[in-house]
Amino acid sequence: MEYASFDDFKKLDLRIALVEAAERVEGTAKLLKLSLRLGEEKRQIVAGIGDQYAPESLPGKRIIMVYNLQPRNVKGIESQGMMLAGMDKDGRLALVVPDREISDGTQVQ
Repeated sequence: MEYASFDDFKKLDLRIALVEAAERVEGTAKLLKLSLRLGEEKRQIVAGIGDQYAPESLPGKRIIMVYNLQPRNVKGIESQGMMLAGMDKDGRLALVVPDREISDGTQVQ
Protein backbone atom coordinates (compact mmCIF):
# COMPACT_ATOMS: atom_id res chain seq x y z
CA MET A 1 0.00 0.00 0.00
CA GLU A 2 1.20 3.47 -0.86
CA TYR A 3 0.29 6.16 1.67
CA ALA A 4 -0.96 9.61 0.74
CA SER A 5 0.27 12.44 2.91
CA PHE A 6 -2.13 14.69 4.77
CA ASP A 7 -1.07 17.47 2.38
CA ASP A 8 -2.14 15.24 -0.54
CA PHE A 9 -5.52 14.66 1.10
CA LYS A 10 -6.03 18.39 1.75
CA LYS A 11 -5.85 18.99 -2.00
CA LEU A 12 -9.12 17.11 -2.54
CA ASP A 13 -12.32 19.14 -2.64
CA LEU A 14 -15.22 16.79 -1.96
CA ARG A 15 -18.76 18.12 -2.48
CA ILE A 16 -22.35 17.00 -2.22
CA ALA A 17 -23.98 16.79 -5.66
CA LEU A 18 -27.61 16.17 -6.58
CA VAL A 19 -28.13 13.83 -9.53
CA GLU A 20 -30.64 15.55 -11.80
CA ALA A 21 -30.48 13.12 -14.73
CA ALA A 22 -28.65 9.97 -15.79
CA GLU A 23 -28.36 8.25 -19.15
CA ARG A 24 -26.37 5.44 -20.66
CA VAL A 25 -23.34 6.34 -22.75
CA GLU A 26 -24.02 4.95 -26.20
CA GLY A 27 -21.97 1.91 -27.13
CA THR A 28 -20.97 1.02 -23.56
CA ALA A 29 -22.35 -1.38 -20.96
CA LYS A 30 -21.00 0.30 -17.81
CA LEU A 31 -20.80 4.03 -18.46
CA LEU A 32 -23.47 6.48 -17.36
CA LYS A 33 -23.49 10.22 -17.94
CA LEU A 34 -24.79 11.99 -14.83
CA SER A 35 -26.06 15.57 -14.85
CA LEU A 36 -25.37 17.08 -11.42
CA ARG A 37 -26.38 20.19 -9.50
CA LEU A 38 -24.06 21.71 -6.90
CA GLY A 39 -25.99 24.72 -5.62
CA GLU A 40 -26.21 27.12 -8.57
CA GLU A 41 -23.60 25.20 -10.59
CA LYS A 42 -24.30 22.38 -13.04
CA ARG A 43 -21.76 19.69 -13.91
CA GLN A 44 -21.61 16.36 -15.64
CA ILE A 45 -19.57 13.28 -14.92
CA VAL A 46 -19.14 9.91 -16.57
CA ALA A 47 -19.27 7.02 -14.10
CA GLY A 48 -18.65 3.31 -14.64
CA ILE A 49 -21.62 2.14 -12.59
CA GLY A 50 -24.13 1.28 -15.33
CA ASP A 51 -23.80 -2.48 -14.92
CA GLN A 52 -25.10 -2.20 -11.33
CA TYR A 53 -27.25 0.95 -11.31
CA ALA A 54 -30.08 1.69 -13.74
CA PRO A 55 -30.03 5.30 -14.95
CA GLU A 56 -33.63 5.83 -13.79
CA SER A 57 -32.68 4.88 -10.20
CA LEU A 58 -30.24 7.80 -9.77
CA PRO A 59 -32.11 11.12 -10.23
CA GLY A 60 -32.87 12.67 -6.86
CA LYS A 61 -29.94 10.97 -5.09
CA ARG A 62 -27.27 13.04 -3.41
CA ILE A 63 -23.77 11.71 -3.96
CA ILE A 64 -20.30 12.73 -2.87
CA MET A 65 -17.98 13.76 -5.68
CA VAL A 66 -14.40 14.85 -6.16
CA TYR A 67 -15.08 18.42 -7.24
CA ASN A 68 -11.57 19.55 -8.17
CA LEU A 69 -10.51 16.57 -10.27
CA GLN A 70 -9.06 17.68 -13.59
CA PRO A 71 -11.73 17.21 -16.31
CA ARG A 72 -11.13 14.46 -18.83
CA ASN A 73 -12.75 13.24 -22.00
CA VAL A 74 -14.50 9.86 -21.72
CA LYS A 75 -16.06 8.51 -24.94
CA GLY A 76 -16.36 12.06 -26.29
CA ILE A 77 -18.00 13.41 -23.12
CA GLU A 78 -16.24 15.81 -20.75
CA SER A 79 -16.31 14.33 -17.25
CA GLN A 80 -16.00 17.13 -14.68
CA GLY A 81 -15.30 15.16 -11.51
CA MET A 82 -15.70 11.71 -10.03
CA MET A 83 -18.30 10.19 -7.73
CA LEU A 84 -17.32 8.12 -4.71
CA ALA A 85 -18.39 4.47 -4.50
CA GLY A 86 -17.13 1.38 -2.76
CA MET A 87 -16.77 -2.14 -4.12
CA ASP A 88 -16.92 -5.25 -1.94
CA LYS A 89 -14.97 -8.46 -2.49
CA ASP A 90 -17.80 -9.82 -4.66
CA GLY A 91 -17.65 -6.82 -6.99
CA ARG A 92 -20.87 -5.18 -5.76
CA LEU A 93 -20.88 -1.38 -5.83
CA ALA A 94 -22.32 0.91 -3.17
CA LEU A 95 -22.56 4.66 -3.70
CA VAL A 96 -21.15 6.86 -0.95
CA VAL A 97 -24.09 9.07 0.02
CA PRO A 98 -24.87 11.46 2.90
CA ASP A 99 -26.84 9.85 5.73
CA ARG A 100 -29.25 12.78 6.03
CA GLU A 101 -30.57 15.72 3.99
CA ILE A 102 -27.85 18.23 3.14
CA SER A 103 -27.71 20.98 0.53
CA ASP A 104 -26.13 20.19 -2.81
CA GLY A 105 -22.88 22.07 -3.26
CA THR A 106 -21.92 21.62 0.40
CA GLN A 107 -18.22 20.92 0.91
CA VAL A 108 -17.43 17.65 2.69
CA GLN A 109 -15.19 18.23 5.70
